[in-house]
Amino acid sequence: MWGAYTASPGGKKVCFALAKPTASETNPTNRPRNPVYMFISTRPADKVTNEISLVVGYPFKAGTEATAQVGGSNFALYTQQDGAWIKNATEEAKMVDAMRGGDNAVIKGVSAKGTQSTDTFSLKGVAQALDRTAQECK
Repeated sequence: MWGAYTASPGGKKVCFALAKPTASETNPTNRPRNPVYMFISTRPADKVTNEISLVVGYPFKAGTEATAQVGGSNFALYTQQDGAWIKNATEEAKMVDAMRGGDNAVIKGVSAKGTQSTDTFSLKGVAQALDRTAQECK
């Protein structure tokens, strides 16, 4: 389920849609992880709109990419520590559009210890959450 939130760190307004995965798997199974979140952030002061990011609950293997699959489209994500962001900024709007019209986003990555993870996010409510953040941060 997607929620819409607003914060003002340092007086700069930030609006974001946020969700936890509806399903998470690791291979090998049952590897410990911190909570996993996907954010879609808008920061007017930085001229940033709908920036997609993830916190995956473990440090990624250095120098590896993660992938996001939304419907029939795949997007490469660059990784740093426990975070991931879309690699090609020009694809960000395409991924957001795919998410607005899609059922699920599936994120795959590999941890520093070699564990493979698959996190599935339901996209139910993402359009409404994005509409709210756009309204709050226009």
